[in-house]
Amino acid sequence: MSDLYKPKLKEIDCSFLAGKTILITGATGLIGRSIIETLLKWNIAHQNRHIDIVAIVRNKKKAIGYFGNTSIEYIEGDIRSVEFGDVCADYIIHGASQTSSKEFITHPVEVSSIALDGTKHILDYAAKIETKGFIYLSSMEIYGNPKTDEKITETHASNIDTMKVRSCYSESKRMCENLCMSYMSEYHLPVAVLRLTQTFGDGVDYTDNRIFAEFARCVIENKDIILKTQGKTKRSYLYVYDAISAIFLIIYKNGYGESYNVANEDTYCSIYEMAHMVAEKIAQNRISVKIEEENIEKLGFAPELHMNLDTTKIRKLNWKPTTNLEQMYRIMIDSMKNEPENLRCL
Repeated sequence: MSDLYKPKLKEIDCSFLAGKTILITGATGLIGRSIIETLLKWNIAHQNRHIDIVAIVRNKKKAIGYFGNTSIEYIEGDIRSVEFGDVCADYIIHGASQTSSKEFITHPVEVSSIALDGTKHILDYAAKIETKGFIYLSSMEIYGNPKTDEKITETHASNIDTMKVRSCYSESKRMCENLCMSYMSEYHLPVAVLRLTQTFGDGVDYTDNRIFAEFARCVIENKDIILKTQGKTKRSYLYVYDAISAIFLIIYKNGYGESYNVANEDTYCSIYEMAHMVAEKIAQNRISVKIEEENIEKLGFAPELHMNLDTTKIRKLNWKPTTNLEQMYRIMIDSMKNEPENLRCL
């Protein structure tokens, strides 16, 4: 990868976690995996300031494929019922969630159950061991389907239609946020909620079915980008390691009892605009953008929205994103090209 497109990132400072045990759920998902890789990198560079890592995974074989036989302690099982044994985590980052839009339509009951039952299960464990901090990774989708480009702060109202099956994801995320605050109120559990926009970069699976990955595959396979809508939905995006730095910052700052929007506001654009940026700047006009509209509800796509997140709150804590949309794509494509074939079938 050209140095021009490498993000100018300093090592994420994990010194405040030295000697602590960090438990991550959803450990083989993009964000969970990136958190673990960050901690492993820290441990290699600072062996006298080791951080213990516990990963909750559904598929231990897949996890080992990503991380190898490292010092990670794996706990394999369903997040709704997994046994934690005698693990006593100082901090918990809860990222286990269904993220496939198609699943929102085909298995909405399971999507809701993984969110609600899984989050309650991990909160019960956190309260029992009196963990020092609990981070819940939520989503911009809790705001529903904003119709204008107005800035959306953390107190913005939601217009989620509970009579739409696809709302199983966004509505269960909202309920999980409230569940977290309920545990903080009743059991004095320190909890913070991070509402992430769409996040990508190195580590996106080649077979990921989200639109940013589809665009990347089109570049790699030299295929035209086919939009199933007019591409009018607008949102901002976030580089995965900018998300990680935000998570660690909230832990370091003890920013509990609050919700935080996390996004790179400079990336705000429509899907149509992003598709053309990819075709023109990344693929150097080797591919085109075409529109072949289909019924988006059957595909599990969200309705047209304008998700213009305001990140003033977290930026006041001295967080800022480092990586623009073009860089994110170049990093992701480079990573996808180099993904081992054996990981694609796990």
